[in-house]
Amino acid sequence: MAIAELGHFGVFCTDLEASTRFYRDVLGLTVTDEDLDLGMRFFSARPGFEHHEFQLVAGRSVGPAADGNKLIQQISFRVNTLPELIEMHQRFLENDVVFDMIVSHGNAFGIYFFDPEGNRCEVYWHTGLPARQPFLVPIDLTEPIPQLLEANARLVEEFGTTGIVRRGLVGNLIPGAE
Repeated sequence: MAIAELGHFGVFCTDLEASTRFYRDVLGLTVTDEDLDLGMRFFSARPGFEHHEFQLVAGRSVGPAADGNKLIQQISFRVNTLPELIEMHQRFLENDVVFDMIVSHGNAFGIYFFDPEGNRCEVYWHTGLPARQPFLVPIDLTEPIPQLLEANARLVEEFGTTGIVRRGLVGNLIPGAE
């Protein structure tokens, strides 16, 4: 079991539109999804391969990085298989890792957790299904794999083109949002 690659990361910003212009127009990333009500925009350098490698989230405190100012929204790492994700979950449990949430994104299953410094991180596995983001539904990685996959397929069939956020999860990704 090993991390396959750095998957994506999210950054809080003070001006979503100005930051979007920079990452889209200056760096040349492609906007792949957005939810302006939640202040989220997703970008990819290889949209045919990866839905997003970078995410902007409105909500950064104004001023230089200091105690209380949040800069990093998340750091995400991809594993190659669902059994590897489940093994990682077990490893986290054995090491008293603090979880934020464990969810289906439709196109991925993600374990959100905090590193020792309190930075939010994610380990995720691609499901192979397309789903508009944000798509956040809690899952239980102790359920049998066939049940997890069947439930996810049903959710993607119903919400894959619109996205879905189950109540209470938005605040985990965007401070102050519900």
